[in-house]
Formats: sequence, structure tokens, C-alpha cells
Amino acid sequence: MDVYSFDPLQDPRWPELIGRHPNASVFHTSAWLQALQRTYHFTPIAFTTSRPTGELKNALVVADIRSRLTGRRLVSLPFSDHCEPLVDSLDEFRALCSSVLRRRAQGHWRYVEMRPASSTIPFEESLLGIGFQRTQTFFLHRLDLRPDLDALLHSFHKDSIQRKIRRAERERLTYEEGRSDALLRKLYHLLDLTRRRHQVPLQPLAWFRNLIEGFGDNLCIRIASKDGQPAAGILTIAHGNSVVYKYGGSQTSLHPLGGMPFLFWKTIRDAKQMGARELDLGRSDHNNTGLILFKEHLAAKHSTLTYWRSPGETRSTSEDGWKMRLARRAFAGLPDGIRRTAGSFLYRHIG
Repeated sequence: MDVYSFDPLQDPRWPELIGRHPNASVFHTSAWLQALQRTYHFTPIAFTTSRPTGELKNALVVADIRSRLTGRRLVSLPFSDHCEPLVDSLDEFRALCSSVLRRRAQGHWRYVEMRPASSTIPFEESLLGIGFQRTQTFFLHRLDLRPDLDALLHSFHKDSIQRKIRRAERERLTYEEGRSDALLRKLYHLLDLTRRRHQVPLQPLAWFRNLIEGFGDNLCIRIASKDGQPAAGILTIAHGNSVVYKYGGSQTSLHPLGGMPFLFWKTIRDAKQMGARELDLGRSDHNNTGLILFKEHLAAKHSTLTYWRSPGETRSTSEDGWKMRLARRAFAGLPDGIRRTAGSFLYRHIG
């Protein structure tokens, strides 16, 4: 098959494909690609077997990451939990993958990384056949929203979720939602607290502002507060029949009030009202038992999410890769202001 490359942010056929292809996700959208480009200067490149003047029937999108610290590489896609190839057959997939690999060999990219969720097409055999190797595996949790609200509520863990929701209601937590700068500041403060606990860098504020600008009404920030103090906050993005939970943070001392379960219950109710069929709770490291249990207590089902690279590298498949270990060491003892500034710099290199 002939394969053509194009800029998805400049091609009017791209939004049409994203709107109709069943495997398209929030991570394929122009808003997400534009936020990656504006914040981190990652250049999106799409590959297709469709002629430039014809209907766009398939595509595989990657981002060109150029870093003097971590090397130049093609990733599909950075800071995206998963990115399904938008194809209808394995023949299309093999043709597009082979073209990406040829592009890598002609340039100066260290490797190509793919992050398929493998929901409808079994990509594994094809990836192995053209030289990809597994590099990391995660759990991907999704909640089926098709049951009615009562059934969903009763499917939650009684102690960890149901009672926490009732506790939040008894405590009369204040609930706010929207996309205002005031809400973003509250969320950013909670994300900062959470990232500090985990000793990982905080994304730059510009990243979230670019997401808000790009997604508009499809993005929602939800904040639960007690006596004016933010207790928990989450950011979700809606696309098609799915709502994606992408970011969340909390104040440890206020955990007993049930702010986070309360926010997810609000999200589920809103998602049901808008006709969504699925809540994508994102990936979890295998060793993050607390996060995995929380998602399972929400009755979410998990599948295995595998990241692939070509050429493969002899490296640890630990979820805590060397880049994040380096960031943790660098961030452990830094003052808050310096840590935020350094985080804005490093995220351009660890996508």
C-alpha cells in the first residue's frame, strides 16, 4: 500500500476522521495535539493510506519529540495513556507502522513508541513481526456507564466509595465545576500537593490552560471544598461516548471527608446525563496498589495496556522508568518555586 504523511492540525479531514472512527479517543483530537504542540513543541505527524485528495479512511498519528537530554523520538502519543491506531484491518496497520519505521531510519530518531489499547484489533502479533518489543505494561481501567444510576451506585465498594459519598454529603462539602481560572488554580494547588507526596514533577500551568482553550465545554474541572479549603479536585475530558479522567489531586488531611469519591459520583451522574457509555479512568502502574484498588472499588474493569518500541532496547520494564527516577531524585529536595519551574522544563524531555 502507498502511505502518505500529513499534518493533522492543518488537514480538514482529520476532525472528520476523529468524529466518525470508533477507535478515536480524546488523545487523537486536534485539541490534544495542539496542546502538545503549544506547550512542549511536539510536532504531530499522521500517516495514512488515503490519497491526499481523497477521503481520509485511516491514520496513525505520532509526535516528533526533540530533546537534547533524552533524544529525538517518535511517540504515539506523549502524555497520552493510550493511542489506538485508527485502522480497520491489520494490513492497514502493518503498512502504516512500516512507513513510520522507514521514516525513523531515514532521520535521526532513536526509536518509535506505540501505545495501542488493542480494544478491537489484535496488534500484538503484527508489532512483534515488524521488530517492536514490549517496554512497559500497565492496567487500564474503564467503567461501563450503561447500567442505571442505582445499579452503578450499588456496584461500588460499600466502605471505600458508598459510605464516603454519604460522608461527603453529611459534611456538606462545597461543590464547584467549570473551566474558570479560579477553579484551575484550586486544581493546580491540589495537583501540586499530590505530586509533591509522590516526588514527581508538576506539569506546567500552561499545559492545563492550553487544554482548557482547546477543549472548551468538553473539559470540566470539579472541586470539592470544606469551609473554603479545597479537599479534592479532578479534570475530565469528554469525547464521543466516553468521558476520560485525566488528572486528580487532593489534600491528605481532608481525605476522610470523602471528597474524591464524591467527585467521581458527580462525574458519573453528569456523564450518564450527557449520554456517555464509558468512564475511562486511565492507566495505573502495577505497583500502585492504592490507585488500582480505588478504581476497582468504583467497579471499573481492567485490561492490560502495553507500550511497544522499535528498535527495542535492553532495559528494565519497571513502570518507574529511568526518566522518572531521575526526575524524582532531582525534585526531592527542591523548594516549591524552583520545583515548579524545573518541572516546566523537564516535561519537554520526558514525554
